Amino acid sequence: MNKDELRALIRDIPDYPSPGILFRDITPLLRDGNALTAVAELMSAEDKSANLIAGIEARGFFFAAAIGVQSKRGVIPIRKKGKLPHDVHRQEYGLEYGQDVIEIHKDAAKAGETVLLVDDVLATGGTLAAAIKLIRATGAKVTSIGVLLEIAALGGRAKLKAEFPDLEIHAIFIV
Repeated sequence: MNKDELRALIRDIPDYPSPGILFRDITPLLRDGNALTAVAELMSAEDKSANLIAGIEARGFFFAAAIGVQSKRGVIPIRKKGKLPHDVHRQEYGLEYGQDVIEIHKDAAKAGETVLLVDDVLATGGTLAAAIKLIRATGAKVTSIGVLLEIAALGGRAKLKAEFPDLEIHAIFIV
């Protein structure tokens, strides 16, 4: 599938989850096996060197799992507070429309391992910055970030580059 066909499968939902927010609904894309495969291949192609793929709850899980299967690499779940059953590292962060907390198992990765971090959207960069800090807390290194959509007007890329200048960031679509 080409990028125009992929983009056509992402619908815009105004005022969700709150007024003034334009939500990018990727469920039509996820429903299409060819589209999901194409996205996994595009994201994986940007960083074939990472040992592991980390996905952020919830939509990042879809891409992390697809990339992991396609490239035969393991997957690390980064979850919302209280969802992981073992010892965790915890990180608070700001959202475009509030605050939240994410966690990772302390033994999710080992020192020296490398991680491709994926999510559906790069908006303000808060969620991804928190995830990078969590992965680093395990001793592993994030080699790059892959997202389906980047919302350029929200400045997330600049925020991440200011805090993590050596990190590569790849977006399939910049809107």
